[in-house]
Amino acid sequence: MTFAALSHLDWLEAEAIHILREVAGQCANPVLLFSGGKDSVCLLRVAEKAFRPGRFPFPLLHIDTGHNYREVVAFRDQRAAELGERLIVRSVEDSMRRGTVVLRHADEPRNRHQSVTLLEAIEEFGFDCCIGGARRDEEKARAKERIMSFRDEFGQWDPKNQRPELWNLYNARAHKGENIRAFPISNWTELDVWQYIERERLALPEIYFAHTRPVVIRQGAIVPVNVPASGDELLNVPRADEKILDLRVRFRTVGDITCTAPVESEADTLEKILLETATTTITERGATRLDDQTSEASMEQRKKEGYF
Repeated sequence: MTFAALSHLDWLEAEAIHILREVAGQCANPVLLFSGGKDSVCLLRVAEKAFRPGRFPFPLLHIDTGHNYREVVAFRDQRAAELGERLIVRSVEDSMRRGTVVLRHADEPRNRHQSVTLLEAIEEFGFDCCIGGARRDEEKARAKERIMSFRDEFGQWDPKNQRPELWNLYNARAHKGENIRAFPISNWTELDVWQYIERERLALPEIYFAHTRPVVIRQGAIVPVNVPASGDELLNVPRADEKILDLRVRFRTVGDITCTAPVESEADTLEKILLETATTTITERGATRLDDQTSEASMEQRKKEGYF
């Protein structure tokens, strides 16, 4: 294949493969963050192309809030088993039992507390690099990230204290206790992700496609009424003035049930999702991540505390 024949997806994939191989070459004990979401599904395919037929030179890690969607958790386990790769799961609920995470109230979203559990997992296994599926187009704090993002010995991110990245030269060196967060698909957009999923025929959790789900409308957002994967607890309990509706929805991003909202949609195929993504005027996280709506829980603040 000549350079002229390469599509923009080929270039993005080649860059991501190069970054993954740089991580494998420079880091002693990396790990790939895999939640079962669409971005990490793309990362797994890139890792296959970078390292197969050998095994991945890193395990997979998921930080589970205990309030994740059943469909996504089941898909996570199935995909790791199909690949034959080691999957490590650490839970925010374990941190709660240890007392390192204390909720202010029972209904507080746990997403931001994943930082604590992640830092505990990094210390437990001695990981020197965490490979994540964050993209710069997701959110303004994400846009400040380097591809190799340096974190200090406390797991903290300082956007003003990052290493220069010239051309395709990446520096993943870190002292003991420090950590690198590597983001191989930083330059991808949401549309790129969906185009790649279509091209590679990647399986996804079914909640990414339009389906009927019980929801309530709360402050302009569609809030799902769900039972999480880890128990029989009902989450997002309707308030006295709220009526449960059965709406046709899909998820553009997935996370903790208490802070991830779907969008109303009839897109039940990849072709329809691609068209909807190309024509929407609402950002991916703009109306779907309820925990991004307050300054206290802003992405930049969470990242400074050790978030992905």
